[in-house]
Amino acid sequence: MATGSDRVPVELCKGINGLDKVVLRESRGSSAEVYLYGGHVTSWKNDHGEELLFVSSKAIFKPPKAIRGGIPICFPQFGSHGGLEQHGFARNRFWSIDTDPPPFPTVSSNKAFIDLILKPTEEDLKIWPHSFEFRLRVALGPGGDLMLTSRIRNTNADGKPFSFTFAYHTYFSVSDISEVRVEGLETLDYLDNLQNKERFTEQGDAITFESEIDKIYLSTPTKIAILDHEKKRTFVLRKDGLPDAVVWNPWDKKAKAMVDFGDDEYKHMLCVEAAAVEKSITLKPGEEWRGRLELSAVPSSYCSGQLDPQKVLLSS
Repeated sequence: MATGSDRVPVELCKGINGLDKVVLRESRGSSAEVYLYGGHVTSWKNDHGEELLFVSSKAIFKPPKAIRGGIPICFPQFGSHGGLEQHGFARNRFWSIDTDPPPFPTVSSNKAFIDLILKPTEEDLKIWPHSFEFRLRVALGPGGDLMLTSRIRNTNADGKPFSFTFAYHTYFSVSDISEVRVEGLETLDYLDNLQNKERFTEQGDAITFESEIDKIYLSTPTKIAILDHEKKRTFVLRKDGLPDAVVWNPWDKKAKAMVDFGDDEYKHMLCVEAAAVEKSITLKPGEEWRGRLELSAVPSSYCSGQLDPQKVLLSS
């Protein structure tokens, strides 16, 4: 494989079970992998080659099963918020490489990116009768940041609007779930999926984990931090067009019940998802919605023995 300045920034190759995947490489050493099945990011490594996303050792890379881990795309429905299958169908369809995407407002000199597109099949139109074009750009920034930009357009010819909910269902790799805290969601309202989507207000000064969690935080800031005490690493999520944030860990009982998830793997993952769930997005024909997620991993700073999240959250 090419190294250093000879790295190929974008390579199309075969992944698990012969599925097509795209490998993105940044000149300093970071990388990402995207499967065309699901438009699914399955790997994001820093310039030391450390994997930053969690993918289950039992993940089934075989359609029609969605891949367990990485960054599944939930569209046109998040979870059970509607009449479709759990999390909609985008994550278990084959996407195409988009060779001629409409221009982006910002043009960067970055070469490590891929544009994918999803359009509905005849089968999709039977279960969700709306014509759309879903364009996804996955890019690696010069510092190893991972950026996902979704552009969804209503292409209905019948003049009808459609509505959808959405999430980037990101699984982060963590050292130990009991050593992790999430900053930026304190004092916010959330819907608790473990209590019939009832609404509560977060009381803690940071979110820590000692049991199953499945919450949709509402009207969240554009920036959220995940602090991994043991790894001295902080993940920073920056999001645009995605007002909600889902926090999920299945804990032991649900982990054991999932065929594509190891019994103890819940200890080493945390989902914090940029989402639009509470209020669905409605597009008239010709209208386009844009939702962007940028992920970075930075060394955590220490302050009197505690990680100092304020520096992370207050820095740009």
